Amino acid sequence: MEGIPSYVAMYLMFVFSTTCHEAAHAFVAQRGGDDTAYSLGHVTLDPMPHIMRSPWGMVIAPLVGLYTMGWPIGWASVPYDSHWGQRHPLRRAAMSMAGPVANFTIALVSIVILRVLLETGVYHLSGTGVRSGFVYLNDGVPSNSPLAAVAFLLSKLFVLNLLLGVFNLMPLPPLDGSGVAEGLSPRGVGSLYDRLREVPGHELLGWIAASQLFRYAWEPLDHLIAVALGF
Repeated sequence: MEGIPSYVAMYLMFVFSTTCHEAAHAFVAQRGGDDTAYSLGHVTLDPMPHIMRSPWGMVIAPLVGLYTMGWPIGWASVPYDSHWGQRHPLRRAAMSMAGPVANFTIALVSIVILRVLLETGVYHLSGTGVRSGFVYLNDGVPSNSPLAAVAFLLSKLFVLNLLLGVFNLMPLPPLDGSGVAEGLSPRGVGSLYDRLREVPGHELLGWIAASQLFRYAWEPLDHLIAVALGF
């Protein structure tokens, strides 16, 4: 897939993956006793409640990212009761972890399906045919075929969700990793996060710092992709 169809597919994959991420947060919070997100309709795979809550992060930013870098970048969030989080730090940690787990699950399902298709000879890791995503098509299969589209979607869905899951686990607010670390750490560490949140512009600073840290995670992720594909 190339051009506009690939951009449309990438955007739709971003919306789907982010919706699953946020719905997982809301579902685990509701199961843990906080109905805030559930009462507002966020325990759903319908992207509209998430888009309406975060239009800049779900629509504007990813489209700009696709246009400028060829890759969607964005954000979303679901509300929760901070007092509930303080009373139940482990439940809050589970809620924070649920989003990345949803992304890792999507990535796992995508790569398993791709591996099955590789093992059955539908695709190949090398060859003279057209390359789509991580794999090569059989000779004679055109680049605009449904098989090419499936290979592209599975490859990009795997990478996108692997990146989303790992990036969100960076232990810096406002990312999910800070909620996991805060919920699992002694109370003194939690108060440190409270002080960080009092810093003006802490969300933007957290994103910038996490982006810098994430560069060091790329090489291990690249190796993981190779192992998952069987290179």
